[in-house]
Amino acid sequence: MFFLLQITDRDHRDIVPVNIAETVPIKGVTETSFVDWPGKIVSVIFSPGCNFRCPFCQNVDLLVNSNLLPTIPVAHVLQRLAEFKGWIDGVCITGGEPTIHESLPEFITLLRKKNWLVKLDTNGSNPQMLEMLLKDTMIDCIAMDVKAPLDPLPYSRAIGVSADLEKIRKSIELIQSSSIEVIFRMTVVPGMISEEDIYRVAKDLYPAKKFVLQQFSPENPLDHRLKKVSPWPQEQLERVQHAVNQILQKPGGG
Repeated sequence: MFFLLQITDRDHRDIVPVNIAETVPIKGVTETSFVDWPGKIVSVIFSPGCNFRCPFCQNVDLLVNSNLLPTIPVAHVLQRLAEFKGWIDGVCITGGEPTIHESLPEFITLLRKKNWLVKLDTNGSNPQMLEMLLKDTMIDCIAMDVKAPLDPLPYSRAIGVSADLEKIRKSIELIQSSSIEVIFRMTVVPGMISEEDIYRVAKDLYPAKKFVLQQFSPENPLDHRLKKVSPWPQEQLERVQHAVNQILQKPGGG
């Protein structure tokens, strides 16, 4: 659940520098999640805005209405996290797209100083930011959403804007060569992603350890026309996931 805390300036004065508190945008926090970092219990922090416009996106308010959402001061978040010490393992930073915010490294530094494990969710559009975070060992896990096969037309269609595949490929390369926990993900949107598309991506991602297929939800997509699209049956999703896992275990993904 999201939380808002009423804390006076005196309460948070020594917790976080004022400039950071003013520049790190936090629009929501889920206090405890058992699914955002497999095997760990985390708090999830939501940043606003995104440079993609994926038609199947479920966090619509963070994309188009973030200015209407209250910004939660960083000090409030850090104080609340401190109360969960011993219960949660770390923090997942998601969005929106966190890497569009230049202040992201400073915010992660604050979390690291409190000895929190940090997972970052990203769309892979900012390899320069990812390279810095990985080089400085600022994150413990990274999850990148691969939206479609790495070709201009399907990728642009999946993200709703023109795709810079050079940046996407660079991010994949950086993540693949890192020593931290890595998760690649894809949302399976019927009519937009086929089984063959998924297998192509799995071969491109080899030797990734994790390529997780996520079920599409028609409940609240950015493109309301997708409300009429039925997700794959769970049995089909599981079958294709099994095939993907097999591909990732073979040399060359073949």
